[in-house]
Amino acid sequence: MKAAKYIQNPNIGSIFAAMNILLLGSGGREHALAWKLRQSPRCGKLFIAPGNAGTAGCGENVPIEATDFDRIGSFCLEHSIDMVVVGPEEPLVKGVYDFFRDDTGLKHIPVIGPSAEGARLEGSKAFAKAFMKRHHIPTAAYREFDIAGLAGGREYLKAHALPIVLKADGLAAGKGVVIATTHQEALEVFSEMLEEEKFGEASKTVVIEQFLEGIELSVFVLTDGLHYQILPEAKDYKRIGVGDTGPNTGGMGAVSPVAFADDVFMKKVLHRVVEPTVAGLRKEGIDYKGFIFLGLIKVNGDPFVIEYNCRMGDPETEVVLPRLRNDLVDLLEAVARGTLDKVVVETDPRMAVTTVAVSGGYPGPYEKGLEIMGLSLFPGEKVLVFQAGTTEKEGKVVTNGGRVLAVTAYGTTVGEAARASREVLGSIKYEGMFFRPDIGYEF
Repeated sequence: MKAAKYIQNPNIGSIFAAMNILLLGSGGREHALAWKLRQSPRCGKLFIAPGNAGTAGCGENVPIEATDFDRIGSFCLEHSIDMVVVGPEEPLVKGVYDFFRDDTGLKHIPVIGPSAEGARLEGSKAFAKAFMKRHHIPTAAYREFDIAGLAGGREYLKAHALPIVLKADGLAAGKGVVIATTHQEALEVFSEMLEEEKFGEASKTVVIEQFLEGIELSVFVLTDGLHYQILPEAKDYKRIGVGDTGPNTGGMGAVSPVAFADDVFMKKVLHRVVEPTVAGLRKEGIDYKGFIFLGLIKVNGDPFVIEYNCRMGDPETEVVLPRLRNDLVDLLEAVARGTLDKVVVETDPRMAVTTVAVSGGYPGPYEKGLEIMGLSLFPGEKVLVFQAGTTEKEGKVVTNGGRVLAVTAYGTTVGEAARASREVLGSIKYEGMFFRPDIGYEF
């Protein structure tokens, strides 16, 4: 892996290889990643494709979509890119890692993210469930059905205990999961997914799961394919309404650390989930160099996997990275080199809470192009403003998505951090702005 140039670190007087980095994506997760990468003395030039109005304050936005692999490859060669960091799941599921690995002119550039086969852990719920079954990883009992099994699926649902979890097999932007509380609702959702193709290709297959009663959290693993490190855990809030009511969204906020994820529980996560997952990927010969997002539920003190994701979460990244004290470039280079076992992860002991501001009408239809007032493009030290669905238009920052901002604050308690986050959001205005005032309410 070549280095772009060498620089002197004035803090410790050592010589480091500075790297030109291309970050793919355009959401709040990518703004947080760009913010953290930019802090490193190892970061030379930072490009974000396509980025948003916030990432423009950390590096140079590039008007290339994250799934346009040909243009991405050409850009990397033209700008001497030393590492590609992939934020969202879509380019991973579509094979950006494989594109670089299999191209003789690009294979020297490491891509932080799994191969397309590894990304199937997120891209296919059925694949993930079968993987867990093969490697004895605790998860809910399930069955899967496609259109050919429509009649059998209906009969299965009629006899299933309530509530019933229905999941679109493929990617559905975090909205492909429904917890039905009646058999009639379950049958209607099942029909919408399979017959009406509510989520398109994503719901060509539907996974029906046993409902698990417990409390959820997200655990983040960084692996080089052989070794792994566990990053700070988080809990996110998917429902649009106060008290976790209403439809699912892409995420309305998050907290880290998670009080109920004590040492006893995390040891169970390590031995029952993390180790067999990393070992299973290696045993099956699946290239995986990047993040593994474990969506877990704690049931009577034991961890069960609800889902895998092949990247960092959003908005969890916005509370996890502010608590990570390590140089992110160093960590990711260790992933690329296979030396992650030499790393010690250091964590900020403070609480971090992020509150997400969304567009009016979200997760349904919403208006774009609304001017955002009272907004600083640059994160501070105690409160960090990460932009998600934003863009610049005629010199102004305007809304450009459903989830618009994620404001993260530190505190000694959840309540203190949450209040600080909400106070900043109170000074930011755009038409139809909405955020949950109760993130972290149960702690």
